[in-house]
Amino acid sequence: MKSLLIYLILLPSFCSCFAGVLVAQDTDLEQLFRKSGIEGTIIISSLDGTQEFVHNRTRAEQRFLPASTFKIPHSLIALDEQALRDQNEVIPWDGIDKGWQRWNKDQTLVTALPDSCIWFYQELATRIGNASYLTHLGNIEYGNMKTGSELTTFWLNGDLAVSAREQIQFLKKLYHNELPYSRNHLELVKKLLIVKSTPDAVIRAKTGWAMRIENQHGWYVGYVEKKDETWFFATNIAIKKKQDSRYREVLTLQALKVKKIL
Repeated sequence: MKSLLIYLILLPSFCSCFAGVLVAQDTDLEQLFRKSGIEGTIIISSLDGTQEFVHNRTRAEQRFLPASTFKIPHSLIALDEQALRDQNEVIPWDGIDKGWQRWNKDQTLVTALPDSCIWFYQELATRIGNASYLTHLGNIEYGNMKTGSELTTFWLNGDLAVSAREQIQFLKKLYHNELPYSRNHLELVKKLLIVKSTPDAVIRAKTGWAMRIENQHGWYVGYVEKKDETWFFATNIAIKKKQDSRYREVLTLQALKVKKIL
C-alpha cells in the first residue's frame, strides 16, 4: 500500500497518457519559466496531437483576453465580410500619433497584421458590426464566443476570452484549411503570419498583449513547419512589468529549442 501511494504521488511528475496522447511532464519547461521568473503557461503540440509538452496545465485551460492574437481570425472575418475590398485596400492614417511609429502611416492588411496595428482593426470593427462578429465567433468556435458592449475593444479589454488550449485548436484548423473561409483568404493570412523562414523551418506566429486591464498578460501563438513535421505552440504569460513582455517570444523559442523542434 505504501509503495502504491508513493507511485501515485510521483506519477504526475513524469508523464500521463490519455486518449492516445503522450503528455510530457518533464521539468524542462518548468525550469525555463522558473529561471526567467515568469508566471505563465506553454503548450507545444504535434500536428496529430499525439505528442504534447505542457507547462502549467491549469493555466493552459484558463481563458484570457486574446488581445492582438485575435488579429488572426479578425483578418479572416474582415475579408469574408468584405470590410476590406482586398488585402491591398488602404485605410488612411488620421494623422494622430498612435504611440508607435510603424502605426503612424496609412495601412493595408499586409502591413497591419504583421505590425499589429490596433487602429486599423478598430476601423474594421466599425465596418463589421457586433452581430456579424457573434456569428463568426460561433462558426469557428473561438474561445467563449462573446464580444461585449464595446465593439472596437472587445478583444483588448472586453468579454472575448480564449485559452492556450483553444489557441492551439484554432491554429490547427487554420493549418488544415478547416475554417469556414475561402482558401485564398486562409493562405493569405498564413503568409502574413510568417516571422521567420529558413531552409530548415518556417515559423508563423502572432504576439498579443492585454495591457488595458489590471492584471496584464501576453501571448505568443503560432506554429513551426519543418520538412517532415509541424508543431504548434501557445504561450501565455503574466506581464507584471514592461520588460516581461519580451518573454512571450523568448520563452517560446527557448522551449522549442529544448524540445529540439528548432
